Amino acid sequence: MTADISTLDLEEAGAVLAAESARFASFGWMRGTSGNLSVVLSRDPLLLAVTASGHDKGELTPADVVLVDAQGAAVNGGKPSAEAELHARVAALTGAGAVVHVHTVASVAMGRREPGGIVFKDVEMLKGVGQPAHDVEVTLPVITNSQDMKVLGDRLEAARDPRMPAVVVAGHGLYVWGDNPRQARHHTEVVEWLLELELSAPRDGR
Repeated sequence: MTADISTLDLEEAGAVLAAESARFASFGWMRGTSGNLSVVLSRDPLLLAVTASGHDKGELTPADVVLVDAQGAAVNGGKPSAEAELHARVAALTGAGAVVHVHTVASVAMGRREPGGIVFKDVEMLKGVGQPAHDVEVTLPVITNSQDMKVLGDRLEAARDPRMPAVVVAGHGLYVWGDNPRQARHHTEVVEWLLELELSAPRDGR
């Protein structure tokens, strides 16, 4: 494998990501082969375990991950998600230990409704992303999609709000991160709940 990352390390990471993927898939957030997850295994150099491309996320095994570097390139073979480079960019930019990308209806719909960013305030669930429940407005950024991960990463870096561990990619889905897979999962579930709440609210004048 590498000097610091063993096959066992990668398999253990794969088991965690397989379990997280199965959870998200059960919610309908990773339909077909959509979505991808990662966990940081090394900071110097930056190395991540990323879910392999083209697999049903509800049926992953511990072997269905690929070790990638800071550019999202496979280190020892395998085909990572096409968005592995963005996972690495998020990890480097935010210090996150895990990144989640899901394709939820609410994130795509709200990205269309609020292309300038989705504002949350006076909602108790904001505590789930470390923000006060009242008297504060927090914006979930929305960025334009691109098939070029460097371009998309630049847009994410320019738009991100340190108070919100997530961004919506317009017409695509939701990226969320946390210190570890469990925190990233919690952040994802909280942000998705907030998006579903906003989506359920009637538009002004309708």
